[in-house]
This record gives sequence, C-alpha cells and structure tokens, in this order.
Amino acid sequence: MDAEAQDSFREFVEHRSSALLKTAVLLSGGDRHTAEDLLQNALIKAAGRWHRIDEPEAYVRRILYRQQISRWRLKWPRRELSVAEPPERRADTDASSATDLRLVMRGALARLTARQRTVLVLRYFEDLPEADVARILGCSVGTVRSTAHRSLARLRTLAPELAALSGGEDPRQPPAHDYTPVEVRP
Repeated sequence: MDAEAQDSFREFVEHRSSALLKTAVLLSGGDRHTAEDLLQNALIKAAGRWHRIDEPEAYVRRILYRQQISRWRLKWPRRELSVAEPPERRADTDASSATDLRLVMRGALARLTARQRTVLVLRYFEDLPEADVARILGCSVGTVRSTAHRSLARLRTLAPELAALSGGEDPRQPPAHDYTPVEVRP
C-alpha cells in the first residue's frame, strides 16, 4: 500500500470506525469484544484491497455481515454464557427511557440466534430492503421475510418489556379501556 492509500485508509478508519463498530456490536448480540474482533478482521481484509475498493464503507459492512454468517455456520459453535436471571440494573431516576430501551434491546437481541439477529440488524437497523438482505445472506427473499417475522415474534416473547419502554402496550396485559362500568338492571 502506498503512502496515499495509507493516508486514505487511516482517514476512513478514523471517521467511520465508530459507526461500523455499532453495527458489529448489534451483529454480535451486544458482545463488544466479539464486535471489535469482527471489525478488526474486516478492516484488515479491506486494507489489503484498499486501492481497488470503490465504496469503502459498503465493502467493510459486507465483510462484517459475511464474517457473522461464517461465525453462525461454524461446525463448533462458540461457547456462550447463559444466566437464569439478567443482572440487576441500577435504579437511577435520571436515566432516560431511550437509554433503557437501548439496553433492553441489546439484551433481547443477544437472546436471539445469530441468524435471527443478523436479519433484524440488516433489515431494520441498516434499513436494507429484503432483496438486499437476501443477496447479502445468500438466501431467498421469502427466507428473509419468514426469518424476520419469526425473529420479531421471538423478540416480543423474550422481551415483552420492550413494548412498555417503546410506548406500546404489553401484549400479555388486557387492553386498557376508557369507560365507566354501568349497573344494568333487569
């Protein structure tokens, strides 16, 4: 890599690595260490072809997605730490609901399978059309649709508190009614 390409690559990493890391964190289910590894490997691969890349960010994102796909297709899955109860959250009264929502969403995404998480991240976080997600993942559009549908249903089941934090109603609770009961006489 010549000096001009090195400067271009350094500038790209300096300006875009934080956004790429956010995507990698979501793809890895909230595991920051795995996300950093994903991003570092993607940047190493991109550095080797830097002079031939037209759209660097799209290229690095594609590497991230493909690495994540490779991780879930591994013959020997990596060990995950499972706990019966999630750790207690601090009782800060000044914490914003957006922060709570992000934390709950990150935890809920971590409870999905890697494939489900990747489809949701590509479809809703990256806001890619179903056809693009299917092309990236190497599957049909129908598979993307059904996986997204099942993933969202599982997310709602695993983390019903998302509805309360995002302003929706808890699907397990009966709907609230704005009426006053009236006594009916025969």
